[in-house]
Formats: sequence, C-alpha cells, structure tokens
Amino acid sequence: MILATAELIGIFKWLHGLLVDLGLKEPWLTVVVYGLLSVTIFGVLCLIALFLVWWERKIAGHIQQRFGPMRNGWHGWYQTVMDALKLLQKEDILVDTRDRPVFFWAPVICFVAAFLAYIVIPFGKGLIVADLNIGILYIIAITTFTVISLLMAGWGSHNKYALLGGMRSAAQVVSYEVPMVASILTVIIFSGSLSMVDITESQQGNFIFNWFIFRPPFGIIAFITYIIAATAEANRTPFDIPEAEQELVAGFNIEYSGMKFAMFFLAEFVNMFTVSAIATTLFLGGWNGPLLPSWLWFLGKTLLVVLLLMVFRWTFPRLRVDQLMEFAWKFLVPLTFANLILAGWMKYAGWYW
Repeated sequence: MILATAELIGIFKWLHGLLVDLGLKEPWLTVVVYGLLSVTIFGVLCLIALFLVWWERKIAGHIQQRFGPMRNGWHGWYQTVMDALKLLQKEDILVDTRDRPVFFWAPVICFVAAFLAYIVIPFGKGLIVADLNIGILYIIAITTFTVISLLMAGWGSHNKYALLGGMRSAAQVVSYEVPMVASILTVIIFSGSLSMVDITESQQGNFIFNWFIFRPPFGIIAFITYIIAATAEANRTPFDIPEAEQELVAGFNIEYSGMKFAMFFLAEFVNMFTVSAIATTLFLGGWNGPLLPSWLWFLGKTLLVVLLLMVFRWTFPRLRVDQLMEFAWKFLVPLTFANLILAGWMKYAGWYW
C-alpha cells in the first residue's frame, strides 16, 4: 500500500520527499526510509550512551572529591571509546548449562526495547519519526519488554544469583510501573491527548509557566513521583536491587561477557536518556523555548534531568528489597492516585491555567 505524503511527518516526510525526487518507488521507498532512520537513531543513541558513561564518571569523581577520567584525551574524553572497543574484542564466554535461545535473545530484546521507544519521542519541532496518536501508551508498552529481557537473562543463565536478580527486576518494574503510569495520566488529563507532539504543543506560550511541572498543585507532585518511579524502572541507584553486587554479584547479567554484557550496559544508559526525554516532553515543555533551536532546548532539558538521575545515584545508598517494595506500594501508589484524583477534579471544575 502506498503511504500518502499527507500522512508522513517530521523526518520521515523529509526523507520521503528526497527519495521520491531521486525516483525511488514503493514498497522499497518506505523500507529505505525506515532503514535510514533506524541507522541514524542507532548511531545517535550510541554516541549519547558513550557521552553519558564519560559524564557519569566525571560526576561521580567530583562528588567523591576526585577528578574522574583524566589521562586518555582531554579529561579522559576517549576513555569510554577505548572501553567500548575493549568490550567488542572480549571473548564471549558461554555457560554449558544455559538455555541457549533464551540466553542469546535476552540482551537483544533489552536493547531493542530501549531503541524502539525513540520512534515517538519528539526531539524538536518536526524531529519525530512517527507521531502516533497513542504515543505515550506505546512507550509504556514497549519499555515493559525490558523486564521480560531481564527475566530471560536470569532464567537462561542457569545461575541462582542471576535468577534472583531477574525475579527482583520483575517485582520492581511491576511495582513502580503503577505510580509512573498514574503520574503520566495526570498530564494526559490536562493535555487531552496521548500524542507526544500534542502534549508538547499544549505547553506552548507564557514562557515556562505553561509547562505542566508548574501547574499547581499536581504538576510538581507528578514530576517528582515520575522521576522516582522512572529511576526504579531504569534500575538506577538507589533502586538497582536486580544488580545488587553485595548479595547477587551483579544479578541477572552475571554470566554475560563481551558484547552481550555491553548490550545490557548500553541499554541501561539509553533507558536513562529515554526516561529523561519523556520527563522533558511531559513536564518541561519538550522542545518549547525562546531564541534557541527547538532540538537544542529539548537536548538541554533532557541532559538536565539526566544530571539529576546521576546525582541521585552517587548520593543515596541502595535500598533493601523490602524497603523498595514498601516505598512503592505504601507511599508512591497512594500519593500518585490521590494526585491523579485531584488533577481530575481540578480539570472538571476548571480550576487551572
């Protein structure tokens, strides 16, 4: 079926027009466009992940009153590049007792799930692959595959520590998914749409005061609860119970080495950027901002949220399993649902701006 030009948006529309001018026809036209977009997004995400690894090492160093990487390049800028090359060259050690297909596909699914979320994230005005009318619902659904991959890694490794890490991950993600979705629903109530572009455009005007984080009183509560739940979803300290080195020796990825381990590691940083990009879109006005290009506003806000998550990691101690679950079900869930009810009541009464 030929895809009408009117249905295309953003980058897809630009690439579509370029390839049509070159004489390419359907069905190869759509295949080539999506292939180019996939390669581009993959390359950008790899560069972002490399930068975030270096940045976190520097932030951790300064928080601990040291310099962090300094020797390889200016402030150790290519230390992470060398680490990536080292991982690519490492031997892929395989456990004889593993469940072969499950063990193999776990890191692949983990990374692909993190990668697919970027189809509906607007990086700037018009810089989006597909503006789905259920964009935020799509992200919530596709990122849930991460927990499946961690369960697969734990089960396929045939290792009790890995299995415990996988089971902890399932319990954690299921628990914190509830308050995270409730926080997102407060934004959906006021934007009136599930589209990421519509949510961003509903925050235009009045400088920063039209951003949902500044909609009293539900905005700041929803933002804080979302950040906490998203930190747990991304398995970041203080919620990195599935990887707890003290008792699980790194948990679900203990039997992985080389590139398979690198895929888990890369997915963690991509997921951190993903939840930060979603927070920017939902609460911080997305690409909206004066003077600077829209993509620069979006990137700056997203990196600011990433910085917040990194500071969390090197500031707070890891929670125990029981503390983590109690915090989710006894505090975050009641708070987010109360905030959701308040937001709905304010929307119905018209008491908001």
